[in-house]
Amino acid sequence: MPTTLFTQNIIACIWDFDKTLIPGYMQAPLFRRFGIDEATFWAETNALMENYRKRGYHLSGEISYLNHILTYVLAGKFGRLNNRQLFECGRDIEFYPGLPGFFETAKKYANEKPEYRKHDIRLEHYIVSTGLAEMIRGSRIADKVEGIWGCEFIENPLQPGFLQQSEMNLSADAEIAQIGMVIDNTTKTRALFEINKGTNKNPAIEVNANIRPEDRRIPFQNMIYIADGPSDIPSFSVVKGGGGKTYGVYNPTHSGEFEQNDRLLQAGRIHGYGPADYTESSSTARWLRMHIHAICDRIVTDREQAVAQKTTKPPRHLNATPEEEAARRAAKVPKQSTFLE
Repeated sequence: MPTTLFTQNIIACIWDFDKTLIPGYMQAPLFRRFGIDEATFWAETNALMENYRKRGYHLSGEISYLNHILTYVLAGKFGRLNNRQLFECGRDIEFYPGLPGFFETAKKYANEKPEYRKHDIRLEHYIVSTGLAEMIRGSRIADKVEGIWGCEFIENPLQPGFLQQSEMNLSADAEIAQIGMVIDNTTKTRALFEINKGTNKNPAIEVNANIRPEDRRIPFQNMIYIADGPSDIPSFSVVKGGGGKTYGVYNPTHSGEFEQNDRLLQAGRIHGYGPADYTESSSTARWLRMHIHAICDRIVTDREQAVAQKTTKPPRHLNATPEEEAARRAAKVPKQSTFLE
């Protein structure tokens, strides 16, 4: 007998990272560790495309900073940088007020009412970032999320002829040398579809497979996407277009970020915006709680309507009206029971 793949009782909060969960860029602890001037690094990164163009090269802007990190490694400015060190640098990432505790608080919103618990509604958190996945994994928020998408490096690349080797040489002194994964503002949307279809939970499901809406693990209407600005417009569009909610955050100390979010609201990209303050009394926490509850209410309604539509009412006695009972007695007709199928 055919059945659906998932019960669709899960809500997903999907988060950008830099300037959404933290005030700046996550690479700051890495620069501090090796004494690199952060402003200089980013100025160089921003100038790479134009300078390479003048030399006749085409450079993808999305990998510019990843390439420049590798160039710094080759130049010895990051020493023999490896993924373990990136993980360790993640411990020094400072978050906005209320984090990472708010992630656990938000999960409680999804079971605050008896009807939510009756339908086993749950909330999951995901981070989809153009930053470094290994640093996020090393941060204090890593154990609060169900999945992390980010850029990754490969240490000690496989050498020519590795398929013919019976044993692989493992170096204890590993060093990042290649880009393994790139997440940019466009490929973030692929991560959204992986969450939507459940490929992150069931590898047997291909992200490009044609899956009916009712068979997807987390429908887009069960998603809330939270980010800081125009670079997330592709993701805002996918979630909002699918019936989900989109929310912008800004650093309260930067007036330009406030204006940027207001333009996104006026352009219809987001449903609301607020300060990047995740303490329970903040307007951002209140907005998220309200809309998590709204999604929970819809899930309850949808599931109970589905039950009503797929079941029939049991047989019951038909009770005569007072007029019918009086007429029966006047005619001296014996009382009978009638049942409905």
